[in-house]
Amino acid sequence: MSELDRNAKRSRLSAPSLRRREFLVLGAGALLGARSAGAETPPPPSGRRGQVIVGLSQEPTVFNPLMPGIEVDESVWMNVFNALWNPDPEGNLIPELAAEVPTVENGGISDGGLAWKVRLREGVVWHDGEPFTAEDVKFSLELINSPGFRARTRQGHSLVRDIVVKGPHEISWRMEKAYSPYLALLANTFIVPKHILGKASDPNTAAFNNAPVGTGPFRWSERVAGDHISFVANERYFLPGPYLEKAVFKYIPDLTALYAQFRTGQVDLTIGQGIPANFYEEAVKLPGRKVVANPSGNLEIIMPNLELPALSEKAVRQALYHAINKQAIIDVIYYGLHRPTESFAPKESWAYNPNLPPHSYDIAKANKLLDDAGWKRGARGIRQKNGVPLEFALSTTTGTAIREQCQQLLMQDWQQIGASMKINNMPAAVIWGEFYVRSKFQALLVGTAFRTVTDPDPATRFSSESIPVKGGSGGNYMQYVNPEVDRLLAAGQTSFDRQERTKIYHRLQEIVRDELPILPIFQYAPVEGYKEGLVGFRPNINARQNTWNMSKWYWAR
Repeated sequence: MSELDRNAKRSRLSAPSLRRREFLVLGAGALLGARSAGAETPPPPSGRRGQVIVGLSQEPTVFNPLMPGIEVDESVWMNVFNALWNPDPEGNLIPELAAEVPTVENGGISDGGLAWKVRLREGVVWHDGEPFTAEDVKFSLELINSPGFRARTRQGHSLVRDIVVKGPHEISWRMEKAYSPYLALLANTFIVPKHILGKASDPNTAAFNNAPVGTGPFRWSERVAGDHISFVANERYFLPGPYLEKAVFKYIPDLTALYAQFRTGQVDLTIGQGIPANFYEEAVKLPGRKVVANPSGNLEIIMPNLELPALSEKAVRQALYHAINKQAIIDVIYYGLHRPTESFAPKESWAYNPNLPPHSYDIAKANKLLDDAGWKRGARGIRQKNGVPLEFALSTTTGTAIREQCQQLLMQDWQQIGASMKINNMPAAVIWGEFYVRSKFQALLVGTAFRTVTDPDPATRFSSESIPVKGGSGGNYMQYVNPEVDRLLAAGQTSFDRQERTKIYHRLQEIVRDELPILPIFQYAPVEGYKEGLVGFRPNINARQNTWNMSKWYWAR
C-alpha cells in the first residue's frame, strides 16, 4: 500500500438522511473562502516548499490537451501546459504565452474580425529546456485541423487559414469568417511542443500522450493508474510561482470515501464534484477546514427530445415546467445549496438576462395549458392528443442517488397534470455515449453548460446546424430548430461589440425561456473544501476546474 493510501481503509461515513431545511444563504465572503475576516494574508514564501494533495472523484486519463477529454483532465492540462491567455474569475482574459490579448482596439484583430495577429511572450522554455516559439503555436493549430488527428474540438479552429510565422514571437492568421468566440476558445487551447510531437509518426499514439511536456508551472512526475498523478515544480516557469515543490492528484471515486479522507486530513483539497450536499452542514463545522459552495457555470436541466411527439409541443413543455417544484428539489434533495435559474447563461456572465419571467410552481396553470392545447385525460388519467399519449421516459446516470430522488419528485408532480413519466437510467458509459449524442433518449436529467468556454455563445447547443443526428456538428441533442435563433446566433458570433452582443443574447434567452427546448432547474454551486493554512485557492466560474491557479498556492507557516 502506497504512502498516499495509509489509513485509507477507514470505515466509510454513512450519509445523513435527507430532510427539508432552510435555504442556506452563502455570502460573497464565503464564496471567496480566503481567510477569516480581518486576517492578514501572509506573503508567498521566498522559496518553494511543501506539497498539496488534491482529491478528485474522477480519474484524469487524457494528458494530451488537444485530444478528447473530460473536465477533470483539464486539471492536468492547465498546470502542465499554457494557453495563449487564460480567463480570471471576472471573465477577463489574462495573457500567458501571448504578450497581450489581441483586440480590435490594439490592432490584433482587424479587417472586420478576419485578420488576427498575436505577439508572444519572450523567454519561455519547455520543461525539457527547448525554447517556446511561434512555430509551436502554428504546429498546435495545424495539428488540431489535421484530418488524421483525434482532436478534442475543431470548433473555431476549422475557420483558421493562412497561418504565418512572422518571427520567433509573432504569428498571424486569417479567419474564414468573423468568429468572436475564438478568443474564448483559444483560452482553452493549450499549446503543445512541435519539437516533440512533430517527430511522432502518429500524434494519436505518441509517447508524449502519457508523459506530457509543457511550459506550465508544474512538470509531469509519475502516474499510478487508478491511484494518483504527481507533479513537481517547474523551476523555470516564466510567471510568478509555483510556490509548492510538489502536487498530487489523488483519485478517490466514491464521494463518501473522498469526503472521509478530506475529513481525516489525507487530502488537502476536494474539488470538482467535491463534498456531497448531505455532508455540507457537518463539513462546515470541521476544525481546520474551509468549506465553501463555489459558483459553477453548469446547469441542472431537463433536456427533452423535441422529435418525440409527446414533447414536441411548446404548451406541453410549458405545462411540465410549471409542474416542477424547483424549490422543493433544491431545498429537500440538494440541501438548499444551488440557485434556481431561468436562463441557459450563468448569472455571473456579462450576457445574463436578469429580466426573464420567474418560474412558478403552479399545477392549476399547468393543467389549464394542457386543456387549452387539446390534451384530454384518458381512462388512466393520462392525457392524449391525436392518439399520442403524454408519456415519456426520463433518463440519467444509474446510481446517482440524488438525481434518482429528483426523478421521483418529478414523477409525482407530473402525475398531477396527466403526464406519465417512466425512469430509464443506465450506466454513465452507456447514457453519455450514442444514447446522448445521437438523440436516442426521450428526456434526460443532466448537468451541462451552454456557452463556448467563457464566451456566452451557445450556438453549439441551440443552432439547427449543431444537431449530430441530422448531420450537424455540435451538442444540440434535443434537436431544437428555430430560424430566429439561428439568425441571432450567427449575429452574435460575428460581432466583437459587447453591447451589441449583449442585446443579442438577451433576446436569445427570452426565446429559449418561452419555448423551453431545455427546462432549467438550477445553476450549480458545488461544495469544495480545503485545509486552513492553504493560501491562494480561488474559485473561478470561468475555469472548468478550480486548480486553475495552483501555481499561486502555498502554505502559510
